[in-house]
Amino acid sequence: MPWYDDFDAFAARRFPRMEVLPGEPMARHTTFRIGGPARRLARPRSPEELAELLTAAEKEGWPLLVVGNGSNLLAPDGGLERLVVHTGRLEDIEPDGTRGLHAQAGVSLARLASFAQRRSLTGLEFAHGIPGSLGGGVRMNAGAYGGEMCQVVAAVQAWLPGQGAVRLEGAELDLRYRHSIFMENGGVVLSTWLSLEPGNGAAIREKMEDLARRRREKQPLELPSGGSTFKRPAEGYAAALIEQCGLKGLSVGGAQVSAKHAGFVVNAGGASCADVRALIALVQRRVQEETGIKLETEIEIVE
Repeated sequence: MPWYDDFDAFAARRFPRMEVLPGEPMARHTTFRIGGPARRLARPRSPEELAELLTAAEKEGWPLLVVGNGSNLLAPDGGLERLVVHTGRLEDIEPDGTRGLHAQAGVSLARLASFAQRRSLTGLEFAHGIPGSLGGGVRMNAGAYGGEMCQVVAAVQAWLPGQGAVRLEGAELDLRYRHSIFMENGGVVLSTWLSLEPGNGAAIREKMEDLARRRREKQPLELPSGGSTFKRPAEGYAAALIEQCGLKGLSVGGAQVSAKHAGFVVNAGGASCADVRALIALVQRRVQEETGIKLETEIEIVE
């Protein structure tokens, strides 16, 4: 029996109300707007349902990919012979005491920051313009404009292979530049407790609006992309190095090094995964040849 028939039988028996989509294009679930069909895409409705699904996938050996907003993901043109688990329905947020929040993994960072602002809690302003979900933001320690998730994450409920759902304190997560333990141990964030500080709601909103203006002015938000394409190297900034090498505006097929911000590879129209990968490789090669610096990708390229 193919694995997806086994999964279908499990889902129908255990979670008859869970949305399961066969052949769902990944282009609908990534901010690059690139990617062929997934064999199955499932959307669990709660952290508990997600954890049980992950445990079943581990036990049965179903090939798995967990995605949130797909804002840091490049999916293959030919599709995925996998069970793609989408966290978009895990979107509850609730206050946790007077200075904290508890939110499920699928909550968008923009909505989370707005929720905090309405409660006059400061610390998440930097996250308002990051086009990702909380689970993915914790997994990669997302950050912008001097803020990072490690500054506000108090603890997480996570699913770990061989263990199931466990609570991990912030200090256990090894949150550093674009890194967490989940990149190494195969764990998945189910929900997160955040610790914030009291602030002035109007001042918080003003700061969020200022950061939004700065993003619109400097980043190519009008075109699909996976966000910042390359990690910040130890020597300088990726965008400056790419521009220094004369690569700003360079294209391969429908993929382009943004003419607005060289740190972004964008889908300028009809780009394929192959176009983006070829352009990234070309930029990496040219920058290393001319500067000796090897650029590492920040986006996750799914094979």
